[in-house]
Amino acid sequence: MRINITLLFTARIMRLFAFGFMSVVLVIFLSETGLGDAEIGLLLTMTLVGDVALSFGVTAVADRYGRRRMLVFGAFLMAVSGVIFAVTRNPAVLTLAAIIGIISPSGNEIGPFLSIEQAALSQLIDDKQRTAVFGWYNLAGSFATAMGALGGGWLSHVLQQNGMSAFESYRHIMIGYAVAGGILMILFIALSPRVEVPETQRNMPDRVKPVKTYIGLHRSKKVVVRLSALFALDAFAGGFVVQSIMAYWFHTRFGVDTGVLGSIFFGANILAGISALLATRIAARIGLIRTMVFTHIPSNILLILVPLMPTLGWAIALLLLRFSISQMDVPTRQSYTMAVVAPDERTAASGITNIARSLGAALSPTLSGLFLSNPIFFSVPFFLAGGLKIIYDVSLYTMFQHVKPPEEKDDEPECPTLSVAEEAGGTAA
Repeated sequence: MRINITLLFTARIMRLFAFGFMSVVLVIFLSETGLGDAEIGLLLTMTLVGDVALSFGVTAVADRYGRRRMLVFGAFLMAVSGVIFAVTRNPAVLTLAAIIGIISPSGNEIGPFLSIEQAALSQLIDDKQRTAVFGWYNLAGSFATAMGALGGGWLSHVLQQNGMSAFESYRHIMIGYAVAGGILMILFIALSPRVEVPETQRNMPDRVKPVKTYIGLHRSKKVVVRLSALFALDAFAGGFVVQSIMAYWFHTRFGVDTGVLGSIFFGANILAGISALLATRIAARIGLIRTMVFTHIPSNILLILVPLMPTLGWAIALLLLRFSISQMDVPTRQSYTMAVVAPDERTAASGITNIARSLGAALSPTLSGLFLSNPIFFSVPFFLAGGLKIIYDVSLYTMFQHVKPPEEKDDEPECPTLSVAEEAGGTAA
């Protein structure tokens, strides 16, 4: 069991390092290939569309056809997309690679990996350990992304300082990305069958097996839909203040140069990773839902206050304070989703909720750009993001405060005929 957990953590670190490694030069690289701004924007949009389609298709069938097989397939697509980006300047081919491959413009998790790995980890560990393991899992990812971004930026800089053209230096980054995909394939192949759906569930007689829908769910369908809607609202709110938008706001409002901005957000990402780890201690005391809500609301209040600060120092201080608690809902959210669905629905449930977040986050940056273009509404994205996130927090608490995961029900009488999903309204219609 330990070797599987080690392999999954190693894969997470390698993947997030690669995503950060490529993301720091991706748009500049595309510009060097001759693509215009509008074409680059379209390519990045198509990357998101392809990711949503791929994630939906893979996670819906992963429990049926094999989690290891689907992870290897995802790593293969990641390697192929890196190779294609390294060897061609053809806009049509690059766009096709972005759609069918796995490319992360933001440096954050993309593709089906997260959903399948969460399902596998939930199966390998005890319920009481799940939130803590997810905390370390997210901390590892945050640190890997930050280091990858620094590594990609500095490597291209050093290569150019030693006489290499900008385009060739970026091609080396793409080659490194493809190599990372190949290493991921090896790591996933090494996983044991223990990461798959339990044998007892696969061998159940057909007459007693839950009837799954085409999206890989059965009794948890309703609860997953409700969680997905809430998570989409949270992601929609967060999309108003993605890192690039906040950086632009600081640059325009206070005249901050790119070097200082890089330092600010490197520190912010480190604090975010640490906050995700601290969440596990709080959740052990007050529960997953309360941790998600009671830490998220203060962080959103701080977000609203950032544009009201009169000086750069105060604005940075509030932003960093906000990041120090802003990610406490991430491992708890992931752990809770895994807890309230059946084991053979975990991959599909994680995939659907993550896809909902991707779709929600895709809509708001365009609106945010409109606000930023008007001096009167320049700080509105912060207010909208914080306000909508508070609405999400209150709604989540209202709808799910009484739906407890198994590890929080140890002291309550057991009810053998009622599942957690059914308590949350998850009985299939």
